[in-house]
Order: sequence, then structure tokens, then C-alpha cells
Amino acid sequence: MKRTLRELVLAGLLLAFCSLAAVAGEYTELNPPRPTDDPSKVEVIEFFWYGCPHCYRFDPYLEKWLKNKPDKVVFKRQPVIFGPHWEPHARAYFTAQALGVLDKVHKDMFDAMHKEKKRLTSEEELAEFFAAHGVDKKTFRSTFHSFSVDMKVRQAESIPADYGITGVPAIVVDGKYLISGRTAKGFDGMIKVMDERVKHELNGR
Repeated sequence: MKRTLRELVLAGLLLAFCSLAAVAGEYTELNPPRPTDDPSKVEVIEFFWYGCPHCYRFDPYLEKWLKNKPDKVVFKRQPVIFGPHWEPHARAYFTAQALGVLDKVHKDMFDAMHKEKKRLTSEEELAEFFAAHGVDKKTFRSTFHSFSVDMKVRQAESIPADYGITGVPAIVVDGKYLISGRTAKGFDGMIKVMDERVKHELNGR
């Protein structure tokens, strides 16, 4: 049966609408957008927890993307806290950051928990882990309980509500787009959508 011109136009519009809906379904648009530190650059934040097996599996995808990260993109990691047992790992991250050993311990902490099946939940376990990476235990403990680390831990507790995050890993691009494995349908999808949103924001600069 032949279609009229009107039917063809409506079908085309419907197809275009469905395509746009599919793209929009790959991320959640944050309204209002969350503030970023440097408006001249595109900010990408990964929200994670060391105890999360999905975060562990996502990390190599992210590391691969970071090797070719555009110059005008600022990447940050942000541990989140959904419960008391998440707090020591967030505190360990901020401690490593304060001591300048984050590059040394980040991947190893994931490996220790998910490959070697270490819990790393107590202060003593974490002190031993940091000592194995060249950090004096006394220095570790003083930093672990420092005011600056306490402040960042409190911020990490409010992050899920601030950004509408219900699970990890999650990515927020430029304070505007929240991407998860659920919305992007897997780790490859997360990287693809993140990359597309980054390019979109760079083109708008």
C-alpha cells in the first residue's frame, strides 16, 4: 500500500524522535547542572568505591580512555559513601591523595581487595597496606585522621544526594550528564557516551 506524503513525513519525524529518545536514554541530564572548578575546561568525574567489583572491572576501561584524554578535559576521581563500611576506603583514598601516593596505591588497592581478597576495612589493615607502599605508619595514621581528610569524607557522604547517584561506577560530564552502566548498558557504553558528551561540550566551548 502506498503512503501519502503526510504519512511519510510523520514516520520520519517519529523515527527522528525515537533516535533522540534513545540517545537521551544513555545518560541522565542533571537539572540544574552542578558547578565545576574551571568553566574553561570540561570536567569528568568518576564516582566509585574500592569495594565495588563493578568499579574494579570498569577501571581498565577508564585508564585506556585517559591515555588519549583531550587536553581541555580535567579528570577527577571521587569516592562516595553509601554506608559505614564504605567510609574507610574513601578515607584511605583521601589519605593517599594528601600524601601524594595516589598513583602508587590506587590500582594496587583495587587488586588487593578483588584479586587477593583482602578486606582492608580496619585502620591497621590499611596502615599495613600503606606501609608496603613506603608510607610510615605514624604518618599514615595522622593523615588518616586529619582535619582535611575528615572534611573530604563528610563531602563524600553527601555526594550521592547532590548528584542523584544511586550506584557506582558513575560518571558525570561537566556537571551536566550522569552516566551509569545501567543507562549506557555496560562499560563500553559508558565510555562511548562519556566520550560523546565530552566532545559535545568541547565543541560548545
